[in-house]
Amino acid sequence: MSPDILLAIWLSPSFPVGAFAYSHGLEWAAEAGDVRDETSLVAWLVDLVECGSARTDAILLATAMRATSARDATALADVNDLALALAPSSERRLESAQQGRSFQAAVAAAWSKPAVEWAGETLADEIAYPVAVGIACAAHDVPHLRACEAFALCFVANLVSAAVRLGVIGQTQGQRVLAALAGPVAALGAVAAEASLDELGSAAFRSDIASMRHETQYSRLFRS
Repeated sequence: MSPDILLAIWLSPSFPVGAFAYSHGLEWAAEAGDVRDETSLVAWLVDLVECGSARTDAILLATAMRATSARDATALADVNDLALALAPSSERRLESAQQGRSFQAAVAAAWSKPAVEWAGETLADEIAYPVAVGIACAAHDVPHLRACEAFALCFVANLVSAAVRLGVIGQTQGQRVLAALAGPVAALGAVAAEASLDELGSAAFRSDIASMRHETQYSRLFRS
């Protein structure tokens, strides 16, 4: 099966990872007024793609792909530990770990390969979501660039969906937001596909704070 079809299936909203339940702190940002319309949502998402968690996760995904292809258990465990440790709040860690384990289980059940089985034995406990996606992509020979682009697009699309459900924007505005993010997502894919862990770094502090504040938000639709 072609890599594009595999990515379309794995990163579809219908794939059973529970992505719809998480807003990545966007729910608090909307309540605080940081994200209040189409323009502010685009700015928020561009920051995440260019210097925030979307960039970090894409680099971690590519690194996990290389470790899986090389069957380097130490490297894979190290990148997974780092991915979990980089979560700035308990909700962000929950978001990544629960989606990662659900993704790994679904792929192992329906799209298993020897590399998927090997990785499942190597990472017996928590698996960060970008690492789980990286394992599957490596096992099925998905090109690094396509994997990173598709993952980043999925990240953005999920938050656009959350913004629509929060009433920040409408459906048509959501499509305009996705169109505005197409360029930054493509640029991130190209960078992340070749990046090493030495190039990790994040400066989207307001997003990190949003995830912390969401933990004590009085009324919530989302788990993060």
